[in-house]
Amino acid sequence: MNIEAVVAYCLGMPGAEETYPFGDHVLVAKVGGKGFAFIGQEEPGSVAVKCGATKEEAAELRERYPEAVSVMDYLGRYGWNRVALGAGVPDAELEELLDASYEAVVKRLPKAKRP
Repeated sequence: MNIEAVVAYCLGMPGAEETYPFGDHVLVAKVGGKGFAFIGQEEPGSVAVKCGATKEEAAELRERYPEAVSVMDYLGRYGWNRVALGAGVPDAELEELLDASYEAVVKRLPKAKRP
């Protein structure tokens, strides 16, 4: 997937909105005011997502794709990974990661803020 495809996929989710709280170089896809994907805009691009319910699940993804997946700065200790686009993670698996990150955020929202 390229940056445009990731952005379109994320913003196509119910209640998703596009924000730029850190400047033009990082798009943060949010739902209910909470970020579920941090999309780096510089080519080739990257996307940071919440990976599973535990740090171990996030670590497993890094072990499977050592060239493509790394710990996200600042949020890595909470199970967030950065995935380099076009570096080996299959598109279908990236979509699953985006879906899981979105669902993890929605699950924690108060019912009044859920889409």
